[in-house]
Amino acid sequence: MIMSATTVISTVGTSLFFPNLSSLKRDDADAAKAELASAYAAEDWARVAEGLERLRPMDRLCGAEINSLACLVDRGHVAKDANLFFCHSDTDDGRAIGEVLRRYYLNAGHTVVELRQIADLQDSDPRRFRTRGLRNLAKEICAVIRDYLAVNCAINATGGYKAQIAIAVMMGQAVHVPVYYKHERFDDIILFPPMPVSLDFDVWLRASGLLFDLADTNEPVAGSEYSDQWDERYESLIERIDIDGTAYLELSPTGQIFHETFRERFRSVRDQILPPAALIGQKRPPKWEDSGHMRSHSQVMTMMQRLTDEIAQVLHCSTIYFNPDLPARTGFRLGSKGIEGCLSNGTWTAKFRVETTAGNTGQELAVVAALNEWIKA
Repeated sequence: MIMSATTVISTVGTSLFFPNLSSLKRDDADAAKAELASAYAAEDWARVAEGLERLRPMDRLCGAEINSLACLVDRGHVAKDANLFFCHSDTDDGRAIGEVLRRYYLNAGHTVVELRQIADLQDSDPRRFRTRGLRNLAKEICAVIRDYLAVNCAINATGGYKAQIAIAVMMGQAVHVPVYYKHERFDDIILFPPMPVSLDFDVWLRASGLLFDLADTNEPVAGSEYSDQWDERYESLIERIDIDGTAYLELSPTGQIFHETFRERFRSVRDQILPPAALIGQKRPPKWEDSGHMRSHSQVMTMMQRLTDEIAQVLHCSTIYFNPDLPARTGFRLGSKGIEGCLSNGTWTAKFRVETTAGNTGQELAVVAALNEWIKA
């Protein structure tokens, strides 16, 4: 049995404005509709919210978000005083509709009503929408679930672009949060069934460096950065693009959901899968290789010392490689000889070995994930 959610994350579309309010006439015989038409024409969102309050919440004129939330409350799926988060598009209409909804629900007595503008979720640039907007939506939904706990949350995926709704459904199913949808012609609301398959945590552990890298940037990254650690199972998580004959990678919306899902799972189980902390006396000072070029960059030693001091499982770090003219991605990976760290300022690159308390490959992968989360924090 699903308990009433105390936090609801809703995707937001434009049905409230188009065609609902935009089709009203200021000389309508119905005084309530005439007032709404006037308020909408004046872009007076406070008056629009007040006008909507005079209608029944299930009146189609109120739009998909209000209709669906009213149905969720009426069916007992959502608490009457639930925290409400509205994920709206990065457009003028999205911001305006979000403001109407915020005022409407604050006036209705909800204590927490927050708007989350989803950067790059717009319809003027399809590529930006796909590669950034949908990823940002997944990040935002996951952030709310992290703050309010999955057991207390529900997702209302009724409003918004079809792709936006699909991402909300996938995100909710991945993190085991109930997802609801109400079609305008349905009297009831649909609960999407849970996914019949589970995602692979081991793949996330192995791909943590790649995923943290791509999730940390909106710019494509050269595929050659990961050629020596590639696994065909990563293909569904990324998008390949060609720029002047060079292959680049971007995280796909599905990859963003995969990453957000297992990043949260890792945080909850890290103490169970990480190796034990180093004992007193086991940690040793970092060590330079003989390269004079390396020693002129004190930030390398600073990084290794911080690792040793701040990560309980790190015993010792020692440099193994330096190139003064080769940029790379800063991060950690599991190589053939153990855990390797890479530090780059965009001009030079230093690599170093990280000795830990890990006793097997699974523990090493867990440490790598912890290090990549640490470096991106």
